[in-house]
Amino acid sequence: MTLWKVSDTGCTAALKLVADTFPWKAVSNEEPGSQFCYLTDNHTSVVGIRGVSALQGVGTVSVLPHEVEDRAKKTQTQTNGEEECSTPHLFCYPAQSNFSGRKYPLGYVKGIQSRQLYPACEHHGRWFVLLDAACFVSCSALDLSQYPADFVPISFYKMFGFPTGLGALLVRNEAAEVLRKTYFGGGTAAAYLVAENYFVPKPNIVRRFEDGTISFLDIISLHHGFETLQKITGSMLNIQLHTFGLARYTYIVLSCLCHSNGKPVAQIHCDNDFRNIAEQGAILNFSLLDCRGRTVGYSQVDKMASLFNIHIRSGCFCNTGACQHYLAISNQNVKSNLHAGHVCGDNIDLVDGRPTGSIRVSFGYMSSFEDCQNFLRFIVNCFVDKPLILDQKRITKLMSAASMESSASDHLTSITNGQLGHENEQMITPSPERITPSEGTVSNKRKNNNINHTLSNLFIYPVKSCASFEVTEWPLGPQGLLYDRLWMVVNENGVCLSQKRETKLCLIRPIICLASNTLQLQVSGMEAISVPLETSLENSDLRTSQSKVCGDRVPTVDCGEEVSAWLTEFLGKTCRLIRQRPEFLREMKFGRGKACCPTALSLVNEAQILLINRASVSFLQEHIVNRHDSENEGAWSDMEQLIERFRANLVISGQEPFEEDDWSHLTVGDTQFQVMGRCGRCQMIGVDQKSATRTLEPLRSLSECRSGKVTFGVYLAHQSAQDSTAVSILSVGDHVMPRISESTEKL
Repeated sequence: MTLWKVSDTGCTAALKLVADTFPWKAVSNEEPGSQFCYLTDNHTSVVGIRGVSALQGVGTVSVLPHEVEDRAKKTQTQTNGEEECSTPHLFCYPAQSNFSGRKYPLGYVKGIQSRQLYPACEHHGRWFVLLDAACFVSCSALDLSQYPADFVPISFYKMFGFPTGLGALLVRNEAAEVLRKTYFGGGTAAAYLVAENYFVPKPNIVRRFEDGTISFLDIISLHHGFETLQKITGSMLNIQLHTFGLARYTYIVLSCLCHSNGKPVAQIHCDNDFRNIAEQGAILNFSLLDCRGRTVGYSQVDKMASLFNIHIRSGCFCNTGACQHYLAISNQNVKSNLHAGHVCGDNIDLVDGRPTGSIRVSFGYMSSFEDCQNFLRFIVNCFVDKPLILDQKRITKLMSAASMESSASDHLTSITNGQLGHENEQMITPSPERITPSEGTVSNKRKNNNINHTLSNLFIYPVKSCASFEVTEWPLGPQGLLYDRLWMVVNENGVCLSQKRETKLCLIRPIICLASNTLQLQVSGMEAISVPLETSLENSDLRTSQSKVCGDRVPTVDCGEEVSAWLTEFLGKTCRLIRQRPEFLREMKFGRGKACCPTALSLVNEAQILLINRASVSFLQEHIVNRHDSENEGAWSDMEQLIERFRANLVISGQEPFEEDDWSHLTVGDTQFQVMGRCGRCQMIGVDQKSATRTLEPLRSLSECRSGKVTFGVYLAHQSAQDSTAVSILSVGDHVMPRISESTEKL
């Protein structure tokens, strides 16, 4: 086996190297063409090889996991007397699924090479095996002398946690000779001519594939990685036993948790019960279910986990085949989800109530038993309808392994006794009145639909992620409320700063002074500073640039050195204030449907205006107070401070909590708006806008008291009047007349 290519872009570059250099053979009259075959439970980067092979006229075969052995039994392979066929074929499969942690038999390597297994048994020629070991070798030893795969991509990042993006391709010597490389770069040539098509590669097989300067500084760190791994753990076998034990323990406890009505808390996506270390790796993949059996969106779980300093992965993990299999997502569902706006890596976790992905917990050599306890405590506290019930029959079934029985049994007993929560934290037993407002009050919403609501507060946020500026009346411009989020603070690289990372931004109070035509920034303990409201593009001293907002490139103008120095002094890091160029029109993409007319945006994330309902805030406030946590004692009596956390433009005095979720249009005074959708919340509402400190609330309670998405408030788009010269003005005290969407009225 040759350690061939160390790649500074990890396993993906290693896989692409195989795709580009494998001797694919197209179909001809003399010989059948090559076959590119892969297990459906493969990483995207493996499946992506077909993009290269297809251009070579090569056939593609996707193989379901059970077909490898089942279909081989139905096929009688006759090798004696066959004509020799040299057509090369490639079969790819993972040693361990990066989705579920399922380990596939390493014996498949020789089985494919000798054409005893499907699909090799149905095709003449020479079969090569690519064994994707990136996930496997992070916690398990791999003996390539016993399982001589031809190509083995691995990830050092998955082994050590450092350095990121560094991987390698291991190549069997016999396979290395057949690979063909057309491109040559610096360091790979023994000699070549510029005026003639003459090139001789270096004789050393490894050198032939080192185009350009390798990442030698990162590669040096690998020695320290292996050394540290050995010093801390002793051996890869110890890592395997340790991580599998943690995964099995977590699997047993999680699979036994039930809501107060006996329904399971989690649906675990695996093909075994975590008994056999040879069949299962240290990965636990699951979906959480509410007390009605509906899937809780993975985005909601991810946001909550970050509050508890728990790191999980969510989505499909670049493994569409496994995701489709375990979540029962059809091919048509995938296409429909794309049409609905869902793409890989986004936060759209439910489409028509169906999950688009799941949650994955992975264990490594640095993971501890305390990590398992913290994770399970998080699940119980945030996603279990109390009182907790344990599935005793399942406990008995799973506790048959003596090595796990004692510790897991003791911990399950502690759950039953209510000891899994934080110290001094009480388990809350749900009362009959605890009903999700968005589901239990639809009839009341219809009854109250004609009752006038009023606009109680009006806020603008001139500088994105800074404090609000409250007004009693304010005009609407082409991008929403005039001067709302036209400015933002960026770091020295031009990247927008937000309260998610820089909480002190909420202490900066912007004030719009229409009389002096300036934006003033104030902070306690510092002298205020002003910048002009309108920027003259003729001023050559002002720098222009492009910044990114939610994937959009937005032309901006720098506001100068003076305000930059002021912000840098306060935040303690180099930063600048920039303004969106006035002539630039950024169109809105978000919404349950297209706006009735083109909608321009400022530097907001999603839509022009955000509305929340005081009745919804009151409902959430009551839920937080009733938790009786030490964090909540006396801290949530002020509704106005809770309102500030949601950073809405319009606050209305509604009749029922969350009735706004089902509105399609509304009129504020004489101004009409279209509701574009619900606002999905993140950790930013956990920042106290007065002190810039972080808290678990209100995101934790919002997750508990609402099913499905963690949403609060709705986005609005301004519907301009036919007379484009008319200026719409909103005033506190304006009547608000909503209209319920047709889909809700049919319920």
